Amino acid sequence: MTTPPSIDAVLTDLVEEFDLLGDWESRIEYVIELGKELAPLPEVDRIDPNKVPGCAAQVWLAIRRDGPRLSFLADSDSALSKGNIALLLRLYSGREPDEILSFDARAALDRLGLPQALTRQRANGLNAMVGRIREAALAVEAG
Repeated sequence: MTTPPSIDAVLTDLVEEFDLLGDWESRIEYVIELGKELAPLPEVDRIDPNKVPGCAAQVWLAIRRDGPRLSFLADSDSALSKGNIALLLRLYSGREPDEILSFDARAALDRLGLPQALTRQRANGLNAMVGRIREAALAVEAG
């Protein structure tokens, strides 16, 4: 099994992609496109315990353990929320809990400029998604 690029390397790639896009309209369209590439969430995972509270739309986040690593499957009934979670999965999925917990998501999202481009409610939803991913990592670390 090959080691995935570091979470910082993935962030650097995303920053470069966002910088090439220029204006916010193009960036939001790109985030929506990321969501369209997200693998379908199995129906068995569309359950209330997998819903992320605090999101403007319905967002489901399913957690899988693959040895020491956490993988995430997700979906949303909103194109923009689905794009936001797809972006987070690029950063977080396939990582060990300590890497997830040591990553400063707020600073990363600020580097991408996402919170400023979203409504307050959508930015809160994005923070809720990050919170759910961090909770999963904490639960694994706690044993």
